[in-house]
Amino acid sequence: MRLAAVSMLVCGAVSAQTWQEAAKTRIAAFPGEVSLYAKNLDTGAAFGIRENDPVRTASTIKLPVLCAVHDLVSAGKAKWTDLMTVRAADKVSGSGIIGSEISDGVELPLRDVTNLMMVLSDNTATNMVLERFTADAVNAYLDRIGIRTTRSMRKVRGDGTVLKEAEGWSAAGRLPENQKYGIGRSTPRDMVTILERLDKGEIVSPRDSAEVLEVMKRCQDSDGVRRKLQGVIIANKTGALDALRSEVALVYSKGGKIAIAITVDGMAKPDWSPDNPGSLLIAGLAPMLVEGLAKK
Repeated sequence: MRLAAVSMLVCGAVSAQTWQEAAKTRIAAFPGEVSLYAKNLDTGAAFGIRENDPVRTASTIKLPVLCAVHDLVSAGKAKWTDLMTVRAADKVSGSGIIGSEISDGVELPLRDVTNLMMVLSDNTATNMVLERFTADAVNAYLDRIGIRTTRSMRKVRGDGTVLKEAEGWSAAGRLPENQKYGIGRSTPRDMVTILERLDKGEIVSPRDSAEVLEVMKRCQDSDGVRRKLQGVIIANKTGALDALRSEVALVYSKGGKIAIAITVDGMAKPDWSPDNPGSLLIAGLAPMLVEGLAKK
């Protein structure tokens, strides 16, 4: 019986090592820079690669922005029913529908605007939110909850088709060392920390935390984490630039709630198809992380 127990322990250690090494091998072979952190929120088991290194967020910064809006509404500085006017000045190209499909002057409730910011990653909706609340207010909220590596830098300029002059700069965004990050900077560990606090009901309140996660569950981007994880609930937010793909996701697996943050940057060739190499890498790593970190 003792030999059997020892054998089981050894096999378990080898198995854990195998999936971790497999993930590292796959990442090492990828022609780009990969940073990630994943944690089983039920057991505490975690895996990371450059998880504390600052990365460009692209649209994943919209998650901290939404959390900050919940905080401001909770403080009485806004109401979810407040109407926000669609302005030509806020419209940008890229993801979303407001910029291309909604007429100037239309009024939308704050709740609808933030939903579009998250579910469709609407860039114009994001600019409307940052016009109303500012990137500095987002960063002040992050400071209050102890997350100081993540920063909202400015509004969205749009994609390569229609680039606008960058506006809505935060104090952090004006710093020369932050110019390379675009609209936001974070770390994989920071993003997983936000997911963990959402799961614990600690982002503003249990109700607010649950509402943020419910919106994330409706995310329409399935090119990454959602791609191969079928039949499981996932709350996620993605980001994309010419050379980058990133994703923040909470996977409600049978082996535990797995919080994941992955950034793939430095890809040489822009590819906006569903089969972007960065999206495929994220899609391949997600099941490995979920299965590897699952309760045994």
